[in-house]
Amino acid sequence: MSRVTLAQWQMLAAVVDHGGFARAAEAIHKSPSTLNHAVHKLEEQLGVRVLEPAGRQVRLTEAGEMLLRRARQLIESAEALEDVAGSLAEGLEAEVVLAVDQVFPSDALARALATFSAAFPHVRVQLHETVLNGGIEMLYDGSADLVISGLAAQGFLGEPLVTVRFVAVAHPDHPLHALGRTLDLRDLVQHRQLVVRDSAQRQSLDSGWLKAEQRWTVSHLETSIDMVKRGLGFAWLPETRLGEALEAGRLAPLPLAAGGIREIPVQLIHRDRDRAGPATRAMAEALATEAMRCLDEAPFEGIE
Repeated sequence: MSRVTLAQWQMLAAVVDHGGFARAAEAIHKSPSTLNHAVHKLEEQLGVRVLEPAGRQVRLTEAGEMLLRRARQLIESAEALEDVAGSLAEGLEAEVVLAVDQVFPSDALARALATFSAAFPHVRVQLHETVLNGGIEMLYDGSADLVISGLAAQGFLGEPLVTVRFVAVAHPDHPLHALGRTLDLRDLVQHRQLVVRDSAQRQSLDSGWLKAEQRWTVSHLETSIDMVKRGLGFAWLPETRLGEALEAGRLAPLPLAAGGIREIPVQLIHRDRDRAGPATRAMAEALATEAMRCLDEAPFEGIE
């Protein structure tokens, strides 16, 4: 067990920060003799001089500088621990588990997490990036506090967040664009379609597949986007992820007679709204705010 107490390190830091025993005593409401005794006791216990005279003041020795530098880490950790304990005593959760479907705009998610982190720096966040039934499954299992999904969850009420538009796209040099005419289902099924695998472990969906002769199934939306950019197939992709690629001409909407755009309403679902703690409620509010902001900034409204 450590012979030196945290209080002794704190008093040494105060003496150094305030330039002497008298000023430190006034700042932390201790007597100069108490501080003097604590520092000398620390030196005695460690067998190392940490302070030396500098005129009418004192300064750290070389050994003292190294020891105090490390001690400050302990002091900061202890203060953070007290903050966390105080938050827990007030009912603040230690962790928020968030399951977010990959179709939810990544900018909105990042901004919401940044807002949450600024307000609750000591609350851990577990983020699960899900597809289709993956988030709903976590909701039923009770393993997620908040779920963002484009699917309804039986027995739960969701809060509408944003409607995500999916656009059928392919690389401009893809054979489907080379046809130079309006396309229909018979054209699509002759080419490779890229779809994202349902992340649910038990009841997975096979959503969006057109029974194309060739199908590649990937686990993450970004992989699908990358492969479509490389001309390896076509896919319906979220409009919010297509801005740069469309503007740069790396992707182009397929000229479909119908179904070129699909709209998916995305909602926020609480595992238990009534029992949600302040951190969970704050996370939900941040997500809703950023989803609304995303709507205000929505580009590509001219895509048909």
